[in-house]
Amino acid sequence: MDISSLKVVLLVEAQGSLAGAARVLGVDPSSISRIVSSVESELGVRLFQRTTRRLVATDEGRTYLQRLAPLLEEIDVAREEATGKRSQPNGVLRLTASTAFSTEVIVPHLAEFRTRYPDIAIDLISHDANLDLVENQIDLAIRLAPVPKGDLISTRLMTTAYRVVASPAYLKRHPVGGAPSDVAGHDCLRFALPDFQDRWLYKKGSGEPKAVSVGGGLLFSNALSIRKAAVSGIGVALLADWMVREDLSTERLVDLFPDYQWAATEFDTAAWALYPSRAYLPQKVRVMIDYLRKVLS
Repeated sequence: MDISSLKVVLLVEAQGSLAGAARVLGVDPSSISRIVSSVESELGVRLFQRTTRRLVATDEGRTYLQRLAPLLEEIDVAREEATGKRSQPNGVLRLTASTAFSTEVIVPHLAEFRTRYPDIAIDLISHDANLDLVENQIDLAIRLAPVPKGDLISTRLMTTAYRVVASPAYLKRHPVGGAPSDVAGHDCLRFALPDFQDRWLYKKGSGEPKAVSVGGGLLFSNALSIRKAAVSGIGVALLADWMVREDLSTERLVDLFPDYQWAATEFDTAAWALYPSRAYLPQKVRVMIDYLRKVLS
């Protein structure tokens, strides 16, 4: 069983179909099918099962491929270092993140990244939906969440936290008490996601989490709009720390409960870099992940 065949099998998993892998390699799908069958025959294990739309790894296949991917990546890196053939990263990098994270965090770093890697063009897709990476031919996604689940490979870029904030103008008109439960009586700026709309969670230190019911006349589909509304003095907002750091330092917003931790669903959240597979991971993706991890950590 040669390394090139194993890489093809990993590519099939990443693309979700024989046809997808064939397009990447510029060959006929039947040749990809023969390679997969040959590997399965030699292993004595069925790696994939077909659904109506795509190939899905079996439980045995998933276990095998997860162990295989990092080994092949290390072989490639070792070969490049030994032969001195590691080329300058190049090509178009399709990167997706939420509108707010793209605007506030990624865009400010693009100039330096492009200076370091001028041969990499960035196609930044700002979208608040979690786009399918394979279907949309996306190289890399940045997701804000607890530990990601599923088949995508994930790398933690930075830990995130949430703060409850309001503008000085709002607080002058509607003072907020010192207890987190006092938020319930205020006009809250709510995010149009099920877990964000009706309650916010809080805790102090290692104490047990508690929930406070929130309401208000404004519902937003975009975190940037919530931040703008909070700065304008419309109400109280639950926002990520990376969104309000500058507003807090300039006193456009006030952190109402600095001694408490806040969350919408879970307290242990982070920004994660996700990509379909380690197999055939282009240098352009690898250097972007390394760069973001360095500048955001």
